[in-house]
Amino acid sequence: MAGFGYQVLGFGSGETPKDPYSASWLVIAGGGSGGRTDAGGGGAGGQQTNFGGSAYTFTPGVTYTASVGGGGAGITVNSTNGNPGVNSVLSGSDITDVTSLGGGYGGGAGKTGGDGGSGGGAGSYNTGGGGGSGTPGQGNDGGSGAWPAGAPAHGGGGGGGSNAAGTNGAANYGGAGGAGLANSITGSSITRGGGGGGMANNNDGAAGAGGSGGGGAGKDASPGGTGDANTGGGGGGVSYATSGAGGSGVVILSVPTESYSGKTTGSPTMGTSGDNTIITFTGDGSYTA
Repeated sequence: MAGFGYQVLGFGSGETPKDPYSASWLVIAGGGSGGRTDAGGGGAGGQQTNFGGSAYTFTPGVTYTASVGGGGAGITVNSTNGNPGVNSVLSGSDITDVTSLGGGYGGGAGKTGGDGGSGGGAGSYNTGGGGGSGTPGQGNDGGSGAWPAGAPAHGGGGGGGSNAAGTNGAANYGGAGGAGLANSITGSSITRGGGGGGMANNNDGAAGAGGSGGGGAGKDASPGGTGDANTGGGGGGVSYATSGAGGSGVVILSVPTESYSGKTTGSPTMGTSGDNTIITFTGDGSYTA
């Protein structure tokens, strides 16, 4: 008589349960948008990872949920702050949730940048302080704006990046966005989380560059640069056009291929790096270990 086999996959009757296994993650929030009218650049979305550090333990049968934050929308109203980015979260019933904070908005004329994962740059005319504050372990501060005494020229501060603060604005020069941070969880070193550049008055060429890793450039009378998708890059500040939108975030998981269950929701992109399977969420979804 034919025998009856079984698969070693789960916890059903007659099945052998799998062991818990180590997993690495990268969680990046959406970037903030730049402000409008003599404005600062948006801050990068907060970036957190345990890659290269202490691994989390995933338990077979437990579902781990990825919520991916969008970037802040660009602004068309004069003298207005940008919009903050949206948080990204990795959660599960047996792990400490990882919440990366959305990037701070770029300040409009006379306004400070918003606080966030990385802080937004301040607008020029600013007398109330510098750029927004970044969150320790996630990002850096935005730069301050400039309105030099007796000078008609001014510049907005650059948004903070995951690896460096935004540059301060100066006379007719927008501050550059702070640099992003490189990570090799996918098997290749990729820099993400650049801050948005600040505007420069009446001189596009002197506007602040976007930070490496997806930050959008500042502009004067043309639309601000948009933060790159799935990097959490900040958007560029402008004077007389639509400010740059922030880039969306991303959640990436790396699990041993021998333990990978194949059970996902949403539409993650799958890949491999050495002995690991890489699961990249650019929208909300989940993985059941």
